[in-house]
Amino acid sequence: MGYVFRHRRRVEFSETDMVGIVHFSNFFRYAEAAETAMYRELGISVTQGDITFPRVHAEFDFRKPLRFEEEFDVVVEVEEVRSRSLAYAFRVENLSGEACARGKLVVACVRKDPATGALASVAVPARMAELLRTPAAI
Repeated sequence: MGYVFRHRRRVEFSETDMVGIVHFSNFFRYAEAAETAMYRELGISVTQGDITFPRVHAEFDFRKPLRFEEEFDVVVEVEEVRSRSLAYAFRVENLSGEACARGKLVVACVRKDPATGALASVAVPARMAELLRTPAAI
């Protein structure tokens, strides 16, 4: 297990469905926003020049609804830093600490050829890998 990061949010009206709970698709947006905020806290970016991280696997299991105006935390845990990919676990928790959803995300590390737009798998940048492997208290 590597770096752990907690990101607080509030449910917006536009994120809810007809019964007033967060639509399932928004959990993926919450995960991505937390991932970006984690990188910002580490002083790096989700893009590294011509290197980027497309999603190759994403999943969520839902346990308890979130409703309009409710505050919640998205906890990102770096599960694995592989040579050419990263794996994260996500927990969406209400302020009582109850798990509302759990998810996973795997991203590949690729370089985009500026001339052709072709993507090629490359090693995760060393500094990024080092930061993501370092445990952090949340």
